This record gives sequence, structure tokens and C-alpha cells, in this order.
Amino acid sequence: MTDPADIRQDVDRFSLRCSLLVPGAAEHAFAVFTDELTDWWVTEYTWSGPDALAELGMEPRAGGMLYEIGPYGFRADWGRVLTWDPPRRLVFVWQIGPDRAPVPDPARASEVEVLFLPEGPERTRVELEHRHFDRHGEAAEGYRKALTAGWHELLTRYVATVSRGPGTSA
Repeated sequence: MTDPADIRQDVDRFSLRCSLLVPGAAEHAFAVFTDELTDWWVTEYTWSGPDALAELGMEPRAGGMLYEIGPYGFRADWGRVLTWDPPRRLVFVWQIGPDRAPVPDPARASEVEVLFLPEGPERTRVELEHRHFDRHGEAAEGYRKALTAGWHELLTRYVATVSRGPGTSA
């Protein structure tokens, strides 16, 4: 099992790269990342909050939306899938601004790429890059710094979720 301290992060001014090993095949790692967001995402990071969040989801196709469903069925879209290539690669637009307001124009939003690289039959290296923070304007560097901590927390929870599922040797 991967210790959360094994999440390696490398930053520059407008991007963040994370690398971690998870147990199981790439298919499982990809499925947990895309199909089980509600299980590992930090609910405090949502607009609905931990008490009202009903679901987090990702429509499984290029052009699909990343969304949350909150109280009374309220749906908020917060990203769009650019590349859907299971179990190898996922790219999506991060349409949440530094002030947590929606960013309707994808050209003004940052982007997340996730690679799932098999390292034998029972381990997968997950490499995540959150890039183009410069598209968020003057708050770009501060936002990248905040999300460096944010992604560490998210990926720590992701590792724990992946480790509970099928394909683990733990």
C-alpha cells in the first residue's frame, strides 16, 4: 500500500505535477478516479458542502461534464472532459476560479491531465498535472499554491479508496 507521504509533488509558477503509486491494475485506478469521485473527493471542496452534497460525477466521454449534485437536485458543472482514454489518460478543464466561482469559458480555466501507467500487474503509477493556472489571471500563483495542498489531500484520499477496492494485494 502506498503511504500518503509517497505522493510526490513538483511545482512551477503555473503548474503542479503529482506522482503516486497505487495498488491494482490501471483499469481499477482509472475507474476509481472517474467513477467514484463521491468516495474520495473532499466534500468541503464542493459548492454544496458536506451536509448537502448528494453526488459528484464525471460523464464518461470527451465533452462530458464533471459535476456535483446538491440539495433539491441542484446540479453545478465544474469541468469538462477533453480526453477520455480509459484506462490510460484523462484530461479535463478545471472550471473553478480562485474565488471558487464558476469559470464558464474553458479558455480562461486551468486543465488537469491524469495518466495511469501500469507498473506490473498489481501496481499503477498515477501522474497528475494541473496546468495553465495563468489562465486564472492575477490570482494564478496563489491559486496554484492553494491547490498544491488541495491535490495532496485529494490524492491521499484517492489512494485510500483505490486501496480498498478489487485488484489490491493488501
